Amino acid sequence: MPVPGRKPKPALQVVREGNPGHRPVREGVKVPPTELVEPDWAEQFPEVPIPEKPRAPAGADDEELKEYRREVEAWQRIKLASQAADFGRGVAAREWARVVPILQFTAGLSAVDRSTAVDYCVCVARLEWCERRLSVEGLISMGQRGPCRNPLTTVASQYRTQLKAYIGELGLSPSSRGRITPPEGGDDDDDGSVFD
Repeated sequence: MPVPGRKPKPALQVVREGNPGHRPVREGVKVPPTELVEPDWAEQFPEVPIPEKPRAPAGADDEELKEYRREVEAWQRIKLASQAADFGRGVAAREWARVVPILQFTAGLSAVDRSTAVDYCVCVARLEWCERRLSVEGLISMGQRGPCRNPLTTVASQYRTQLKAYIGELGLSPSSRGRITPPEGGDDDDDGSVFD
């Protein structure tokens, strides 16, 4: 159960500021540095084989045409899922390569944090896909009762909320970076800097 109130400051920040409240300083858990291995993105975004597109029946009655339309709609959903999986693999891999090496260096991200980093990359990929589809489909779609808000706006909003949580947790915004304590043992003049 989350504790109400402000998030506690990292121990090093409390010490730097002089600990004006003279409260005990909690060091937190120390995690040994380990290599963070990029996942096989096909596990999160599996290949979706696209079946052959259904063919319209010649001389069909109304019931056969309704069945054909349902088959085409199902085929279109599978095709869209396949495109989303292909897109997601690429975006997640790109985001991992962009963010994880920096977080390993600056925030001490290690193997125990792998699932958080993977989930962050999946979240970014899904949000980008939602935004791309919204650009194609528009914000308004036709529902059973007429024009309505595209359901993807709700999905994008939920992913955006989750992304905001990851940004705060991983220190991916200027304000959240101030709350993260860099790992010990690194000099500012290291030759192996990720920023070189």
